Amino acid sequence: QVRLAESGGASVQAGGSLTLSCTTFGFDISTAVMGWFRQRTGEEREMVACNRDDGSIKYRNFRKDRFTFSKDNVKKTLYLQLDDLKPEDSAMYYCAYDKSDGTCTADPDDYNYWGQGTQVTVSS
Repeated sequence: QVRLAESGGASVQAGGSLTLSCTTFGFDISTAVMGWFRQRTGEEREMVACNRDDGSIKYRNFRKDRFTFSKDNVKKTLYLQLDDLKPEDSAMYYCAYDKSDGTCTADPDDYNYWGQGTQVTVSS
């Protein structure tokens, strides 16, 4: 059974760092298309970064300099390192799995499975 479970969210001061984890169950992440998304209050869910099935990573716009996507295939876990956090980074962060092969997209509708999310709150 496919399942995703995020953890690591917390309340931090601006400029701080967090590492979010997404533990996966029921499928092989080594060639899976995976994504990290976030949803701020009152806004639509948006992609932060995603992992193509060849292992390459795509970041959304400007986030490459502060956010780092990585994964451990043995532990079947994805990570999202968040550095130099800003109040506008406050959101619920989700990991997601797209069963199709190939590239990853920024469209949440393309992903088949989601975790429950982990909350990040950044205070100024």
